[in-house]
Amino acid sequence: MPTDEYLIDTNILIYHTKGSENSIDFISRAIIQKSFNISIITKIEFLGWNKHTSKSFEKCKQLIEFSYVYPVDEDIANKAIELKRKTNIRLADAVIAATAIMHNLKLATRNADDFKAIEEVKIVNPFE
Repeated sequence: MPTDEYLIDTNILIYHTKGSENSIDFISRAIIQKSFNISIITKIEFLGWNKHTSKSFEKCKQLIEFSYVYPVDEDIANKAIELKRKTNIRLADAVIAATAIMHNLKLATRNADDFKAIEEVKIVNPFE
C-alpha cells in the first residue's frame, strides 16, 4: 500500500540515482524515504532509460522494488484522457498527473513546467 503523500516523478529518481551529494539530492532522498509512490509510467520510464549500464539497471530495478507502484485503472485513464484533451500534455505526463490527482498525492518533480497547465495537480519541486 502507499506510504504517504507524494508521487515521485521519473526525473527525481534519475537525479537520486546519480548520487550527487548536494542539498538538492538530500531533499530528493528525504522525499523518497518518506513517500516512495510511483506511477507504472514512472517505472517504465525509469527502468527503460537509455543511459543505464547493466549495473545501473540492476541497481535501479532493486530500488523500484521498495516503491508502491500505482497501476493505470479506469479512473486514472479517464482523468488522463480529460487532461490530454484540455492541455495538450504528453501522454506519460498526463497519466502521472492523473495518478497524483486521483489518489490525492503531491507530485514531486523537477519538471514543474510540464504540469503547469493542470491546476488540480499539487507540485512539489525539491530543487527550489
